[in-house]
Amino acid sequence: MDALILSRIQFALNMSFHILFPTISIALCWILLFFRFRWVKTRQTPWLTAYRFWTKIFALTFAMGVVSGITMSFQFGTNWPGYMERVGNIAGPLLGYEVLTAFFLEAAFLGIMLFGHNRVSERVHLIATFMVAFGTTISAFWILALNSWMQTPQGYWVDAQGIYHVSSWLEVIFNPSFPYRFLHMVTASFLTVSFLLAGISAWQILKKTNDDATPKVLKTGLTLAAILIPIQILIGDQHGLNTLHHQPEKIAAIEGVWHTEQGAPLLAFALPNAATQSNDMAISIPHGAALILTHDWNGTLQGLDQFAVHPPVPPLFFGFRLMVGVGMLMLVVSWYGIYQWRKVKGDVLRLPRYLLWGLASMTFAGWLATLAGWYVTEIGRQPWIVHGLIKLSEIVTHTPPSHIAFTLTMYVIVYIILITAYVSVLKYMAEHPHKTEDDPTPASGEAVAILAHQSAAAKGDLS
Repeated sequence: MDALILSRIQFALNMSFHILFPTISIALCWILLFFRFRWVKTRQTPWLTAYRFWTKIFALTFAMGVVSGITMSFQFGTNWPGYMERVGNIAGPLLGYEVLTAFFLEAAFLGIMLFGHNRVSERVHLIATFMVAFGTTISAFWILALNSWMQTPQGYWVDAQGIYHVSSWLEVIFNPSFPYRFLHMVTASFLTVSFLLAGISAWQILKKTNDDATPKVLKTGLTLAAILIPIQILIGDQHGLNTLHHQPEKIAAIEGVWHTEQGAPLLAFALPNAATQSNDMAISIPHGAALILTHDWNGTLQGLDQFAVHPPVPPLFFGFRLMVGVGMLMLVVSWYGIYQWRKVKGDVLRLPRYLLWGLASMTFAGWLATLAGWYVTEIGRQPWIVHGLIKLSEIVTHTPPSHIAFTLTMYVIVYIILITAYVSVLKYMAEHPHKTEDDPTPASGEAVAILAHQSAAAKGDLS
């Protein structure tokens, strides 16, 4: 494999690993704010117990996310040096805004959030939790603004040397795909956390380590999922219409539309065949794709044969169906879970064991759906780094492929160790939950929090 392919694999690996943790931390801090607010409002101990337990999970997740994000900064220089040379005037400030408004904000209030309970007033501690939650969301705002601009660029001009400059920051930030992408990602984060809450709570019930907070956490997770999945479907529909307008070749690959046709069917399953430009073993719903994407029974969809270059079909075709399939499974399980919850009137010990095992097995279902969706988004932009303007081949490094292969191998080994350790720690914490104490941060939690604080500062320096 040449440097281009190896660099793409390495960046995909780093991005895949990194995105797992912001996907949790963005929404989890808002859930912690909810737990904290309920404690202040009701003074019911289970809410405080839930807050303290899940704050430790947030600190661990936040630290993993920041540390893994540092390697992303390095790769802009090592694997894709031409990127910053061409669009640094746009990408650099957006990344800088993330650091200034998000990581400084998070680092400043994270210490109060983790160590401040019983040391500052309830109001100050609640405000600190809000500021950390707000900071994580603003961080996602700037990153998704940049990523969306790469998908639907506008608000720029190009000089004689091919360097991109900003003509309107409002157009750069609020580019055509940004609102849909931002809402879709934030909602995905809440869905990921909802099943994390429900899955760990179910595991605690199965292992008989549940406490007085478990029913409240389980109900919160199930309720969030049941409400948000239909909303996510609506957001996804609008996002798809936006993508059809700005990146029709991506939609053609997702739907397996090789040739322009009216009333295109919706393929529930098929084996895309690039050699024959057809779909083998297709199971389809007549006119389904046309109806969903054009809202017209006989709407016309452009085929891949209309584009000089287009993304590879199989990753988009199967990735999209995996994302949708996991989402539909989450919908069914959450609604059925709410039904069973109401049936047993909140007595978690009476919930069917098959439901608890199902929830436990879907603890990280949000990760699977998020990765599938992210691959569809990013592979669907190929072969462009900035859609329609700059190709990946124009900005790739001249580093020898053997060097990239070596670092890629090291990344794989380290990430396998880290993800195994992360899941193992969550399992241990679920099976050994800390009881409510006057001091909510034991030594182990303190070490994780300090790592998170220092890592945030480190990323700020690197960016």
